[in-house]
Amino acid sequence: MSSSFPAFYPIVPSLAWLARLVPLGVEIIQLRIKNQPPEIIRAEIAGALELCAAQNCQLIVNDYWREAIELGADYIHLGQEDLAAADLAAIKRAGLRLGVSSHDHAELATALAVAPDYIALGPVYETTLKKMKWAPQGLARVREWSERIAPLPLVAIGGITLERAPSVWAAGAASVAVVTDIITHDDPEARVAAWLAADHNSYDHSS
Repeated sequence: MSSSFPAFYPIVPSLAWLARLVPLGVEIIQLRIKNQPPEIIRAEIAGALELCAAQNCQLIVNDYWREAIELGADYIHLGQEDLAAADLAAIKRAGLRLGVSSHDHAELATALAVAPDYIALGPVYETTLKKMKWAPQGLARVREWSERIAPLPLVAIGGITLERAPSVWAAGAASVAVVTDIITHDDPEARVAAWLAADHNSYDHSS
């Protein structure tokens, strides 16, 4: 994995999706499991860790920090509610890196207070993935957040397509997190290949 934060950051709901996409050359990926029993969650995280280690891909586990610690993960992502309930001291003792979601100025302050390794902002555009109480943030907010949190990487999320991504990167996002543009595509593998090409060819990581 490159030393800088990868510009393309897919988020997938299962180990099966990781197995499809990680071998394509993905550098970083989040496993975001919802509504599964504990034994399935543990098995999915364990399998994802093994797969990503073999493919030199950074796995980020969403929400399940206890399982992440127990199974030897080194990176987690927490939303604001999960952050409030998590044992941050245990997370830090385990040496886990941490990404945190934010949607407004108060949440940004909360995120910065825990010294995360990156901060996510969303939704940048309207998203159909889940019902959000926040209006689309827009590119001006991306620019503001990136300046406020520097030198931390800003991950932009929400309604970002391959066609919109260059504008989001240009506004200051180090990375764009992508869900629907991959999961609902007719050919997810081809779409990821196009994202990876855009990552390397259309974006100046030094900007």
